[in-house]
Amino acid sequence: MLTRISTYLREISDLVLKIPPDEIGRISDLILGAYETGRRVFVFGNGGGSATSAHFVCDLAKGTARPGRPRLKAISLVDNMPLLTAWANDTDYRNTFGEQLVNLVEEGDVVIGLSGSGMSPNVVNALRVANDAGAVSVLLSGFDGGEAASVASMSIVVPSSDMQQIEDTHLILAHIIYRCVRDHIDGRTGSTG
Repeated sequence: MLTRISTYLREISDLVLKIPPDEIGRISDLILGAYETGRRVFVFGNGGGSATSAHFVCDLAKGTARPGRPRLKAISLVDNMPLLTAWANDTDYRNTFGEQLVNLVEEGDVVIGLSGSGMSPNVVNALRVANDAGAVSVLLSGFDGGEAASVASMSIVVPSSDMQQIEDTHLILAHIIYRCVRDHIDGRTGSTG
């Protein structure tokens, strides 16, 4: 068992170090641009990506709030279960995130989809909705990025086919991006790029 644990920890460490820091910085800068212009950041995903999406939005919305300062407008599309299931049941599951965006997304917003495989139809659809609205679409994925990577304006594709390690890395990326954004808002850094 100890060998399995040590191997997993080593593999995650190696995987995280393969992500180019400049790509993380570009996404952080996009979120900061949305903050500075009063635009919104939408985040969504399925399964483990759903949990990471909600966690990421919690960090962005609460963790950057400062007295007397504007608030970062971060919104999770995974948390309204009645609305999500209504779209899935009454139309098609691929509409669960995209139809929510139709009501809310505007030009200049940032839309971040998480899909371990990059093949989730509802994530792909929502990225298309974002593009059509003039928002910037971002993908966090794994494997080869799948169809979603060809739709998103920018993406970070974790170079792995291990879903748990992809999801672990997505949460690490969310924490790094959050800290870059938070530190900039606090005046602790210049541009993240």
